[in-house]
Amino acid sequence: MRVLVFNAGSSSLKIRALDEHDRLLADHELTASRGHFDEDDVAKAIQAIPPMDAVGHRVVHGGPRYKTAVRLDDAVVQYLDSLTELAPLHQPAALAGIELAGRLLPELPAVAAFDTAFHADMPAASATYAIPAEWRERWGIKRYGFHGLSHAYCARRAAELLGRAGRGLRIVTCHLGAGASLAAVSNGRSVATTMGFTPLEGLVMATRSGDLDPGALLYLQRHAHLTESQLFDALEHRSGLVALAGTADMQQVLERLAAGEERARLAFDVYIQRLVKAMAAMAAAMGGLDAVVFTGGVGENAAPVREAAAAALAFIGVGVDRERNAGASPDLDISSGGALVRTLVVRAREDIEVAREVRAALERP
Repeated sequence: MRVLVFNAGSSSLKIRALDEHDRLLADHELTASRGHFDEDDVAKAIQAIPPMDAVGHRVVHGGPRYKTAVRLDDAVVQYLDSLTELAPLHQPAALAGIELAGRLLPELPAVAAFDTAFHADMPAASATYAIPAEWRERWGIKRYGFHGLSHAYCARRAAELLGRAGRGLRIVTCHLGAGASLAAVSNGRSVATTMGFTPLEGLVMATRSGDLDPGALLYLQRHAHLTESQLFDALEHRSGLVALAGTADMQQVLERLAAGEERARLAFDVYIQRLVKAMAAMAAAMGGLDAVVFTGGVGENAAPVREAAAAALAFIGVGVDRERNAGASPDLDISSGGALVRTLVVRAREDIEVAREVRAALERP
């Protein structure tokens, strides 16, 4: 089955066509503004693509209802729209992509594949917050986790590269981009992750704060009289690397770090400290570690981040070869010779995972 994959973000729309063997037939990346796409540009991109059998959409949040990919209809779209508040940067863009693809390709079945689905069966101890029962039961406050399509693909690809596909592996997958999260993947199953109820929790990100004492927010509400919208704007758009270094771009942080800029040094040190602490926690959640996988814009391209993380985790057997790491290309083992834990760089291919989910959904009764 040939699948056309829509991966809609707040600033871009990636359209990829895959054949029945997941070979890439076409690849288009179009600019967007706050999740709005130029219909003519999308139509031209689709016209240049060979005939497809189905359309798959990457959707960040499936809520408590959807633990696997689902064929889209009006009721599903309405439910996904109701989740917008939980992923306000990503859900509207996905819905806009669904609406546009539906108008341009009405004859093709359409399927939504969810980033939350991979984490849906995490152990209760990983998914449950220690908060009042009413909040958990009435309002559904739990750890959903995100980047699941990326984590699932990377864990499976790592097993293939290590020649251990189908056999038990304990892997920490590190999706490091503008948004960033880790997953503890044991024998192909997510057992813990760093993002939570929303994509705000966890690691330091480009413009998001990551973990933060909720008491600090209560303090700011009380004393700085900040509103909910002001807090949201600060935590989503004015925190993370941009707050510490003045830029959200890790490459610029690294360039300024090399030039001796103190703000860049602090930003890098905070980023790495949070990263390695979370990586060690993910390993602890599995009772050990066999491999670490880096993916995403930062994970694939920032060699100093990988080197610093590996050096900090040498005590549990992580180590990278400096030469391999510096020239790392995607889908490469960069481990040092004596490392007990393998370290790999894997190209992010959420489109392949979406295509697999689409085929599985359409084959189900």
